Amino acid sequence: MLNKVSGRNKPNKRSSLLKGMLFIFLLSVMLMAYDPLGPVESSSEEVPVRIPPGSSTLQIAEILRFNRLIKNELIFIAYSKLTGYDTKLKAGDYVLNRSFSLPQIFEKLSKGQVQAVTFTIPEGFTVEQIAKALAQKGLVDEKKFLALAKEGAFNYPFIVQAKDVKYKLEGFLFPDTYKVRPGSSEEEIIEVMLQRFAAVYDEQARSKARELGLNDQELVTLASLIEKEAKVALDRPLISGVIYNRLNNGMRLQIDATIQYILGQAKPRLTYKDLEIESPYNTYLVEGLPPGPIASPGKAAIDAALNPAKTDYLYYVAKSDGSHVFSKTLEEHNKAKKKFLK
Repeated sequence: MLNKVSGRNKPNKRSSLLKGMLFIFLLSVMLMAYDPLGPVESSSEEVPVRIPPGSSTLQIAEILRFNRLIKNELIFIAYSKLTGYDTKLKAGDYVLNRSFSLPQIFEKLSKGQVQAVTFTIPEGFTVEQIAKALAQKGLVDEKKFLALAKEGAFNYPFIVQAKDVKYKLEGFLFPDTYKVRPGSSEEEIIEVMLQRFAAVYDEQARSKARELGLNDQELVTLASLIEKEAKVALDRPLISGVIYNRLNNGMRLQIDATIQYILGQAKPRLTYKDLEIESPYNTYLVEGLPPGPIASPGKAAIDAALNPAKTDYLYYVAKSDGSHVFSKTLEEHNKAKKKFLK
């Protein structure tokens, strides 16, 4: 009797095997359907993500799961351990895609392929124009940027607290195309631009300026005048030569761009009243260079300031195509004005 009962309760090996195979089959189907390493969805929607410095693998997983970029935090952590990625993940600002697979996400986060914001500052922009352009892109607070440009402490040998300058950094924020990380502070953006200026206006350039009898502030000021006055590349060294000649002859520079800097706008035609504005930047009233740059000169303008053309020209007048006619005497200059200024 006991043997019969025992025989009936004894598990059927074949039945257990079938159940196990069925479980494995169903699990495989579920994993294939779930695809834990695959993308969350097929859409190519881009998602900006910030991974803070010092984030643990779990914290990174939670950030990604919150942004619907991964399916499961535990799978993320397990995969990172198995592949060794857990020690390679980098902090930063990223733009990830919901169509990325888990291996693709790990590749991005381990290589530090961070999102970058690009902006371009054209030659001849003033500090105020730079601040406005950056503020429009949402990169800076315009008022804070201008305050730093006026009074910020930046450790570069060419930056001095010159008397009567409107902005201490005017002329030294180099015009170029930059890439910065999102969330960069005003100070960080200014530093990047100053570093670029230092690379262009290097020690060799500073030494050449001293040979010409100019300090850094004066050389960059002169370069800014060239930048604003010259529209044609061939005219830059000639305009530079005219400025040097007038300075050496004790003549007032009488450069319209300095008046426009005072006005804060580029008027197509200045009036006699404009030329009478009391300002240290008014080169119609004040002898010598203005107290500081009036814009950010590019490399070509800086090179022209360091290498003026050796001529006897003392005057120039702009033609309608942006090029200039150069004259040695006031009489020649008046004839040129009569001909080209209509």
